[in-house]
Amino acid sequence: MLLLRYFSHEPVPEGAANGDMRIGIDLRCLTSGRKSGVEEYTVLLLSALFRSDQDNEYVLFLNEWRNGQVDMSFAEGFGNVSVRRFRIPNKLLNFSLWYFRYPKLDRLIGGVDAYFLPNPNFCAVSSRTRLFVTAHDLSFSVCPETFSWKQRLWHFFVNPRALFRRAHRIFAVSSSTRDDLVARYGIPSAKVEVVRSGIDVRFRERNRNDPKMLAVKEKYGLPYSFILYLGAFEPRKNISAIVRAYDALRKARHPELEKTALVLAGVSGWKEDGILRDVEHSPFRGNILLPGFIEDEDKPAFYNLASVFAYPSVYEGFGFPPLEALACGTPVVTSDVSSLPEIVGDAGILVDPHRPDELFRAFEAVLLDRKLRETLRIRGLERARKFSWDDAAKRVLRSFVSGDDERVIR
Repeated sequence: MLLLRYFSHEPVPEGAANGDMRIGIDLRCLTSGRKSGVEEYTVLLLSALFRSDQDNEYVLFLNEWRNGQVDMSFAEGFGNVSVRRFRIPNKLLNFSLWYFRYPKLDRLIGGVDAYFLPNPNFCAVSSRTRLFVTAHDLSFSVCPETFSWKQRLWHFFVNPRALFRRAHRIFAVSSSTRDDLVARYGIPSAKVEVVRSGIDVRFRERNRNDPKMLAVKEKYGLPYSFILYLGAFEPRKNISAIVRAYDALRKARHPELEKTALVLAGVSGWKEDGILRDVEHSPFRGNILLPGFIEDEDKPAFYNLASVFAYPSVYEGFGFPPLEALACGTPVVTSDVSSLPEIVGDAGILVDPHRPDELFRAFEAVLLDRKLRETLRIRGLERARKFSWDDAAKRVLRSFVSGDDERVIR
């Protein structure tokens, strides 16, 4: 009776146009309250999708226990897009989907031909409804030690492997992620389509003396020359290696680098205490800045003002920050593992993330060699132009409407 009270008597969506197909899209990934890479992916991909497709009908499933937390402006103004809002307690919904495989989410929103999960989540759909899922990475499988026990428990119950096997088609954000799906989960490669993410147009090269750049510089107290890390503070990002490489750089006593600082910016994460201890114990602690959370509108300025961007992550399914830095013309030093070589190509310097000495040498080379910096700037701008949300949306739409008769492999 409790389940029926929450899952019944929902109004039929109004105002959506009659199109060739009716496509449901799950927006529960937007309700966490964090501006994560998954949220950015979802909003930017759907924005491009809605702009390009006026023929099919889109029904968005949004479940918010606290109403009005999600900014839905990206979906407004489209006659073929409607939102079905629910206020079901998340624990109740997740348990029901996991244990009872009820409600069928496609039926809950009025019936659809295809249902799209932009990120793996608890899900149940009717057997006739084609299920599409985006795989961002398999970090929870590749390096589980970098996740908290709560995160590991969540992934255990969501069971991404079973979800991917049930899916009609999987969108992998990189070839690296596709290869992981095939090797680790035994997913047939024909079932996985590589659809690389795009780059937001706000990330572009700007003049350092632009008033907006100077305003951000003053707002955060940024120095003239600095190495930048921007992302979550968690073990997988390997931030401690940046601190050790910076210490080595300063100990090398290059006169021209005496005033080069290190800026570690981003949101707090699991096990950040170890990172903060490394910063506190650095002999150059006075030159390491921790500005914390950076507003979205300020991020392009951070990249543009930085002398070099460091991202020695031990595993990434895609890696938005290095691509954003490339688009701003900033030299990038990143890892030679997982998807990062695929994303950065020859536009950045690739290092072994487990060798801080390689990171140090890369910093030294970029900061001391003006010709190298200019080469990387030009290559970075060219590389970033290869990543387009419009292209990604077209590939996703083509899969939605292809109508192929591939059966779900269980």
